[in-house]
Amino acid sequence: MAADAQLRGALEALLFVSDEPVSAARLAKLLDTSPSEIDTALVNLAQEYRESERGFQLREVAGGWRFYTHPGYHDIIENYVLSWDTRRLSQAALEALAVVAYHQPVSRNGINSVRGVNSEGVVASLVEKGLVREVGRDKNAGNAILYGTTRTFLEKFGLKDLGELPPIEEFAPDTDTERAIRDRLSTGEGPVFGAEDAGDDDLELVD
Repeated sequence: MAADAQLRGALEALLFVSDEPVSAARLAKLLDTSPSEIDTALVNLAQEYRESERGFQLREVAGGWRFYTHPGYHDIIENYVLSWDTRRLSQAALEALAVVAYHQPVSRNGINSVRGVNSEGVVASLVEKGLVREVGRDKNAGNAILYGTTRTFLEKFGLKDLGELPPIEEFAPDTDTERAIRDRLSTGEGPVFGAEDAGDDDLELVD
């Protein structure tokens, strides 16, 4: 793929038919070129779409690149077709997902203590949807299962990594939930970034 225009066209074609983020390394292998050349082309394409206010955007999320519709047209799209988005989740599911996202790794009891109600069914639903997964066990709490968000969570919410989580007030479904989550966060604000960073010898991680 020598010509820049041909490379850009090939990238657009591959990403157009992909239903999940595709890494630069995989694209480089498919197109027989270097990952750095792919990265440069993708960054340039993303900037071009952004500056020209196209109806779609190219974004780096969950370890890969994927096309998304422009946020400015989401209302129009919603009127045209029912698509998967956060509004398809119940308020209970949003509450539990917010707790996991900002307090992971967290046990089901930890989620219950924030929400004030039993969350077993809600957590099971989030696991089934692929938004939450088991990330380890807490030996100090009866070997309780600990939950964290998934790559699918990053993809669905358009996040490159957990560092791009929005402020809690933009994520929690109401102010009471926001306040409860903030009270539970050990650092006072911001996410706890995954089980691998917990630094707890009593935390047994799941591969």
